[in-house]
Amino acid sequence: MTDRRRGSGSKGLIIGIIVIIALGLFMIVPTYNRLAGSRENVNQAYAQVQNVVQRRADLIPNLVSTVKGYTDHENETLTAVTNARAGIQNAKGPEELAEANDQLTRAIGDINVVVEAYPELKADTQFVQLMDELAGTENRISTERKNYNEAVGEYNKDIRRFPTNIIAKFTGYDPAEYFKADAAAQDAPKVDFGN
Repeated sequence: MTDRRRGSGSKGLIIGIIVIIALGLFMIVPTYNRLAGSRENVNQAYAQVQNVVQRRADLIPNLVSTVKGYTDHENETLTAVTNARAGIQNAKGPEELAEANDQLTRAIGDINVVVEAYPELKADTQFVQLMDELAGTENRISTERKNYNEAVGEYNKDIRRFPTNIIAKFTGYDPAEYFKADAAAQDAPKVDFGN
């Protein structure tokens, strides 16, 4: 009879362990999947920020070429714009991208100073179109930064909630970094055609 009790006690213990493991998996798997989806939303939103910032950077060579056609001695300004564009392409992470974007914004602002010295440049159709596209891209960048920060906010809130925070810690989900831009970078560069 003792063997029977041991046998049924062992079975009960094994069944209990299986039930606990099943309940644990029942709670962990959906939470892990939700975290994975939330993190992917952050990655997707960041990729879109990179996309619109890159679009802005891609407009720069045309702008530099147009300005170069009218100026002979503004190489310092044009070099600064080109270097700032390279910074965007080499940025790793939201902080570096924000810094590179700020530098590009300042460099584009310097082009406005050049424009003041060359009135015929203000009348160039290609230049005007490029500056309009840059202004539109600035609006897109602002929108995408907002979308990214919203995705980061949701994700970060999720990984800090109990019991998700325990699962996040053990599965390697760390808080995401917000896209923080310089206060001056929040405004689109001023485009003044002398009007």
